[in-house]
Amino acid sequence: MKQEVTRCFCAAVRKDDCVLPLLCVLALISSSFEVKDPSDKVCIIADLTVAFSVEYKTSGPKELVRFFLPQNASVASQSSCGKDNTSHPVLVLDFGAGHSLSLNFSESADKYQVEELVFHYNLSDTTLFPNSTEGDVKTASQKSIIKAHMGTKYRCINSQHINMKNVNVTFSNVTLEAYLTNGTLSVNKTECAEDMISTTTIAPTTPKHTTSQVPTPSPTPSSAPSNPTVGKYNVTGPNGTCILAYMGLQLNITYPKKDEKMGLDLLNFIPHNTTSSGICDNTFALLNLTFEKTRVVFHFALNASAEKFFLQGVSVRTTLPSEAKNPNFEASNKSMNELTASVGNSYKCSSEENLQVTDQALINVFNVQIQIFKIDGDKFGPVEECQLDENNMLIPIIVGAALAGLVLIVLIAYLIGRKRSHAGYQTI
Repeated sequence: MKQEVTRCFCAAVRKDDCVLPLLCVLALISSSFEVKDPSDKVCIIADLTVAFSVEYKTSGPKELVRFFLPQNASVASQSSCGKDNTSHPVLVLDFGAGHSLSLNFSESADKYQVEELVFHYNLSDTTLFPNSTEGDVKTASQKSIIKAHMGTKYRCINSQHINMKNVNVTFSNVTLEAYLTNGTLSVNKTECAEDMISTTTIAPTTPKHTTSQVPTPSPTPSSAPSNPTVGKYNVTGPNGTCILAYMGLQLNITYPKKDEKMGLDLLNFIPHNTTSSGICDNTFALLNLTFEKTRVVFHFALNASAEKFFLQGVSVRTTLPSEAKNPNFEASNKSMNELTASVGNSYKCSSEENLQVTDQALINVFNVQIQIFKIDGDKFGPVEECQLDENNMLIPIIVGAALAGLVLIVLIAYLIGRKRSHAGYQTI
């Protein structure tokens, strides 16, 4: 089980821990940055709030640290306005002890976008990463979801989550524009999808589905329940079964309480008390699971070029305990890339997997086997094991090979020693 640590990271870096609702006020204020060309003409303007969560190794359990882009972050010398077709604009923000965030822009037709987001974090920084057993600089990168029409500013008030390996980056209160022509933000704007649509999930038309499992006692949501029971969830579309899933689900939410402390709500889904529904076509599939006052929606998509299905997004809606400052909780993540397998095969993972929805919401899945789209009746196709299971299988193989090698060495040494002991005698 990994430990979670929240760090204050403000205009001056502090070394003490802090509770999330009491994070330094400066860290929560949007920071403004500009990139200029050699003639001092502004080509990029960015005003944004960025939150990071990073999981890293320690000598004990893994830890999860959370911090914000500080207001004293600076525009690095690597930032550039680009040169014609030889290079593209880039905004690089340096902060802390060797950390940086890069927004690499590109343009196509009448649009510009953040082509790639790159985050460098220095694990030797003990202020942010206490007890880290790795002292090098790690790099995480991902395609961005920031895109706008040329001649407009990009605006997004709501949170946008970008998941990378061991890292989650959350943007909010974003106003930015690249390829500026007059050095100032445009009057017209391109709004993000999160701002244009309601966060309320519309209940889909319910096709045939099944939910079955042996009954288990209901845990107390505020307690720390054991691993959830595995349930079976099917969704049938126009061409037959389009979702076939076996998995145990646990919802993990951290929330601010009325007394300004942090609370933890762990909830196991009980399969026989869970209702399921969904919709699907040839390129996407949606699985909607409702248990008591909690609803989780899984959005699967098809990567046609690679002929693979994957979990693209998750949304959560639940009611927290009465001690919560805001009992009505909603969260979503639309830029995930999890539970991936080739079409016609099934994804399987016996190890616990953590699907990070936001910094506050985590979905733990146990003993999952899932297949989307091309399904033969109600049977799973060939299995593709997850990386966690492959790593767990590799360890005993290595240990076994090492022991076999040791036995071989001892045997060879015994035979050599025996031969030498006979060499000192002659036959009479």
